[in-house]
Amino acid sequence: MKHHIRRLGKYSKRILTAVTGGAVVIIGAVLIPYPGPGWLIVFAGFAILATEFEFAQKTLEWLKDKYETWAQWLRRQHAGVQLAVLALTGLVVLTTVWLLNGFGMLNSFFNLNYDWVISPFFR
Repeated sequence: MKHHIRRLGKYSKRILTAVTGGAVVIIGAVLIPYPGPGWLIVFAGFAILATEFEFAQKTLEWLKDKYETWAQWLRRQHAGVQLAVLALTGLVVLTTVWLLNGFGMLNSFFNLNYDWVISPFFR
């Protein structure tokens, strides 16, 4: 009987780890294009998964290596390339704020009557 309880506990822990780590990875992946800790959250999710799953440890090492390679490449680039990456990041953020109607809410709050700032999803 104790063996079954121990086994159930082990599988419950693996399932909880998989769900928690998977959710953290997904949230981090969604946040990657935005300024802030997107990659850090992804790494944290894989670190959670790596406590129970060997594939996650290998994936975490691979991701860290690719991230560092990207960061080193970007640091070596001309300022114009760095600014282009920054501009693209800014464009992603502004587009998301627009689509989620952030500008539309400000438009309504301040009675600006700029209908073009209202998201197509909130018209």
